[in-house]
Amino acid sequence: MTSTKTLAAALETGHRERLMRLAREVSFEAGTRLFEEGRRADRFWIVRTGTVTLDLRVPGRRAAVVDTLGHGELVGWSWHFPPCRWHLGGEAMSPVRAWEFDARAVRGMCAEDASFGRAMAVWVGDVIAHRLHATRVRLLDLFAPYGSGSGSRW
Repeated sequence: MTSTKTLAAALETGHRERLMRLAREVSFEAGTRLFEEGRRADRFWIVRTGTVTLDLRVPGRRAAVVDTLGHGELVGWSWHFPPCRWHLGGEAMSPVRAWEFDARAVRGMCAEDASFGRAMAVWVGDVIAHRLHATRVRLLDLFAPYGSGSGSRW
């Protein structure tokens, strides 16, 4: 399940251009762990090419993949909220090219410009809402006795 809120759809041109001034191009080979649940979240990425899976540690089992992200999508939102610790893990499922952003620098821009800060907060909030729903559905599929079904509620 992918988000409908890609960078291009989430931020108006001026805000997007401002954010992209801080972008640094990076790449990851398939199987590279980008971040681990519980560790410090000091950066985030926007996928250019490839796919990143988000996973959740499950005691006594392998980590459960709860979402897959692709082109234009935000990888990581934990950087936006103190204490800035990852809530999930993330891994490059295929070779990934991405833009990487320093979280402190972006939070600084948000503090300096209320309009930019609000746009970022709305985008990140939208991503969180989508990911919580996707995670709920995926975990029900994995662990509920009858799967998520069409009428499941949590």
